[in-house]
Amino acid sequence: MDRLQAMQVFTRVVDTNSFSRAADTLNLPRASVTTIIQNLEAFLNVRLLQRTTRRLNLTPDGAAYYERCVRILADIEEAEGSFATSAKGPRGKLRVDMPGAIGRNIVMPAMCEFHTRYPDIELMVGFGDKPVDLIQEGVDCVIRVGTLQDSSLVARRIGVFQGLTAAAPQYLERHGVPKTIEDLEHHTAVNYFSSRTGRVIDMDFVVDEKTVEVKMRGMIAVNDAEAYLSCGVKGVGLIQVPRFMALPFLQTGELVEVLPQWKPLPMPISAVYPHNRHLSQKVRVFVDWAAELFERCPLLSGQEDAEGRCLPTSTSSSKMVRYGTPEVAGTVDVVA
Repeated sequence: MDRLQAMQVFTRVVDTNSFSRAADTLNLPRASVTTIIQNLEAFLNVRLLQRTTRRLNLTPDGAAYYERCVRILADIEEAEGSFATSAKGPRGKLRVDMPGAIGRNIVMPAMCEFHTRYPDIELMVGFGDKPVDLIQEGVDCVIRVGTLQDSSLVARRIGVFQGLTAAAPQYLERHGVPKTIEDLEHHTAVNYFSSRTGRVIDMDFVVDEKTVEVKMRGMIAVNDAEAYLSCGVKGVGLIQVPRFMALPFLQTGELVEVLPQWKPLPMPISAVYPHNRHLSQKVRVFVDWAAELFERCPLLSGQEDAEGRCLPTSTSSSKMVRYGTPEVAGTVDVVA
């Protein structure tokens, strides 16, 4: 049995959820695909797929084997691609994950630029604030915000978020505008909790070059950035959010910045990836592009243009607040 071909057939069956579609995309007879899967299950001595009249379902063993096959095939593709001439440029699938607000507001609007520059890279982008196990889930790179702990992963800082503290006008009418950090004792916040630990994350402020953390009373705690922002806009309580997320609501008056003289602690943005992706050309060019994108996006420094857009460029450069702690599996080696 050709085990490499068996892995390719198995992953294609899973991806297409069909023996017939897998056979068509691989230019194989359907009977051959069925035989290959049967021989693979016999070789491994496990059931990989549960077949019904309507769909295919992975067994627990099948799911585990699928994740390993995806990584192995990606490594093979990467190894072969590394010997391609440099004129061809980076190519192949690249799977990345990032917080939804970053993706929707900053990265996705610039996707045409990325694909114009790297037309042979096929991006698979996942959005979420929840923990991601890069190794087990076959993710090439994640963008995360916050201070990363020492680890077995590789991290490169690619930007910084500036946050602010805000509330809806109706909240301020009911409770007054806080003038000092001590006034927060009499206020209510929308709390944000870590998806991984369940711990509520305190508000923080930079006062005389020192960080002051304030534990706030709250009626509700959420673990989703956009739900957190929505609660603030509806007057549930005070919030701390990245400036780029608050900007549209500041412009319409639905949010009002408070305590502007004491900003939240700026939070680093990092690209995190496994060691075995360290030299990947696909990962490298994506991370370089993201660093360039964040560097020229005024929203991240609090100095936006009239429409809050990232500024165009033709050259290449080598705890977002209330997003919670950065959650990736493993530990991180920081790359300057």
